[in-house]
Amino acid sequence: MTLRRRTLLGAAATFPAASALFAPHVARAQETFPSRNLRIVVPYAPGGSVDMTARLMAQMLEPVLGHSVVVDNRSGAGGNIGAAEAARSDKDGYTMLLGSASILAANKFLYAKSMPIDPLADLAPVTRVTTGTVFMTVNAQSPYKSFQEVIAAAKKDPGGITMGSSGTGTISHLTISKVCKVTGTDITHVPYRGGAPALQDLLAGNIDMMFDVIPLSMAHVREGRLRVLAAASAERVTYAPELKDVPAMKELLPGSGIDMQSWYGINVPAGTPEDRIAALHKAIVGVVDTPEFRAKMEPNGFTTVVDATPAAYGAYIRAQEAVWKQLVAESGASLD
Repeated sequence: MTLRRRTLLGAAATFPAASALFAPHVARAQETFPSRNLRIVVPYAPGGSVDMTARLMAQMLEPVLGHSVVVDNRSGAGGNIGAAEAARSDKDGYTMLLGSASILAANKFLYAKSMPIDPLADLAPVTRVTTGTVFMTVNAQSPYKSFQEVIAAAKKDPGGITMGSSGTGTISHLTISKVCKVTGTDITHVPYRGGAPALQDLLAGNIDMMFDVIPLSMAHVREGRLRVLAAASAERVTYAPELKDVPAMKELLPGSGIDMQSWYGINVPAGTPEDRIAALHKAIVGVVDTPEFRAKMEPNGFTTVVDATPAAYGAYIRAQEAVWKQLVAESGASLD
């Protein structure tokens, strides 16, 4: 036995507390990730499009990760409550946030004084998972058969056309604000506490139209209760049969630059070890970028999108901040 080895063993025998102090660090370093259940925080109530996406992801991730993945709904304050819950969780990779464009890029401007976190500083990117186009829908009994008819009616009767949304500052509100600015029209915005009550009033004929992501409405479109007049994306949505003939903004308002799509992505608390972020990225991309996942999402008006690296997703969020800052400014919306 060398002198150095005898010295180390002697120190361990003399100071057993010291050797115990190092043991947990060794154990953590050797821990296989993941070694226990994980959770996805959904910052909205159950039943919506984000919740639907999270539950499908959780189901498909479990056999890949070898552990249960629990969906944890934490709604309120435009998604800020759930985002803050995820950001303040342990930085160990076991808590993920399924966030939206509004939470990750728009809310810091809508809640300029009261936003509890800075998404770029307090959350680390993993990857985007889906994107959904915003559509204009009307009741099937509505006299409006086209986007152009709605705009013409709005010009003839300023403020007379009503549009319901899932709330002030949401993508539906920001979309109609942009459309009104480009077309020079005045359409009355009627905010609701979520997309579901707005949809119910549209079906009841209490409002004239909605601009919103489509999954909540697809069943009503298929059953003939709603008519889809326009896609707020630049290009047509070709992956859903019921939507492929709906004109998009490049056709309806050429040169406007309107391309309203709500994207959704996975983030974790800032400070999460890079190797764990890499492991989550590999697992999530491996699930989302499959025909099976896509086949579940596209009939509901969403399609899949993944980022090659977490850094690429982070760069995308930073670029999107400028886009959403301008949209919020144009809408005049503030939620402080």
